[in-house]
Amino acid sequence: MNKLSIVAALALGGLVACSTLATAQDATNAPSKKGGKRGMSVEQQVERMSNQLSLTDDQKPKVKAALEASNKKRQELFSDSSLDQQQRREKMHGIMEEQTKAMKGILTEEQFKKYEQMNMHRGKKKSE
Repeated sequence: MNKLSIVAALALGGLVACSTLATAQDATNAPSKKGGKRGMSVEQQVERMSNQLSLTDDQKPKVKAALEASNKKRQELFSDSSLDQQQRREKMHGIMEEQTKAMKGILTEEQFKKYEQMNMHRGKKKSE
């Protein structure tokens, strides 16, 4: 009985050690995100929008500039520790409105309708 307990304990210990190593390996092989940011990079957003909205070569740099400006404002907002959650939410809403206005000036009517649908769909995903 004593030998059986020792064998079982060794087997269990081996499984725990292997699962820990496998988890650590998965974490090191995961694609890294810059600074632990959530979401897509500006380049990934432009690529996604380019595919879904069929952006022209002329529109791509304008869209990228608008997204970069919004991201910069968001970063400044998140680094401002003097704001409470409600103030941060209000400012974020303003940043999103500015981005939408910029996109409306860049995109065609049809593209802008698709852009708005994309954003509504994204909002629904976040609330779920």
